Amino acid sequence: MKVIVIIPAAGLGTRMAPVPGAKARNAPPSKQFTELGGTPILIHTLRKFASVAAVTEIWIALRENEIAGFRSRVQSEAADILKKDVDFVIGGEHRQQSVENALRKISAAPDDIVIVHDAVRPFATPEIIEEVIEAARKYGAAIAGLPAVDTVKQVERTADGALIKATIPRASIVMAQTPQGFRYSVIKKAFDEASADGFLGTDEASLVERSGHEVAVVMGSPQNIKITSPSDMDLAEFYLQSSRR
Repeated sequence: MKVIVIIPAAGLGTRMAPVPGAKARNAPPSKQFTELGGTPILIHTLRKFASVAAVTEIWIALRENEIAGFRSRVQSEAADILKKDVDFVIGGEHRQQSVENALRKISAAPDDIVIVHDAVRPFATPEIIEEVIEAARKYGAAIAGLPAVDTVKQVERTADGALIKATIPRASIVMAQTPQGFRYSVIKKAFDEASADGFLGTDEASLVERSGHEVAVVMGSPQNIKITSPSDMDLAEFYLQSSRR
């Protein structure tokens, strides 16, 4: 049984770093190439999956003009990632298209496991990855998630702002993270249905839920942050230094 990882990394993100191999004035910078401790965030993320024995291959979805430069950087600076079968695919305008492009390229049996992970979540632990893989094998679909800590309010948007309509019990709320894992047959069906209907989901689990398949949740980590803005970098640097002590 194969475990195939897809990393959608074609988004423009915020202006935090230059695209490798391209001048900043000629191509929009991408946050996944921002250096964390002297290494691109995306390489930190890839190393986490390359270190998991169960993972057999990794597909990276990038913008077409980024593939050659990033491939060269991996070969010269992160050869340890290449102990896995690493392939590249051209990403789409949004995450769902990038994952769908990769699904079209991979070769998988119905019971093989497909893992999708945010390019800019570099602190997913091997334990979380392995637990998502195991839960996906058992249930067909699983994500990492955290119980809500803050009180959650449902609001109604108005011209003047927002009005609270209800308080949602925290016990029924989970804050979704990645990795998210699925049997190939489950995720392929969900993506095919979404494509046929023109439906755009917020993550892979939302497509699988829409397809009628239950999704299990395994415990994520507060450190499994998604780096989305420069203000997240200080926390990421702290976590990186803490992991090296």
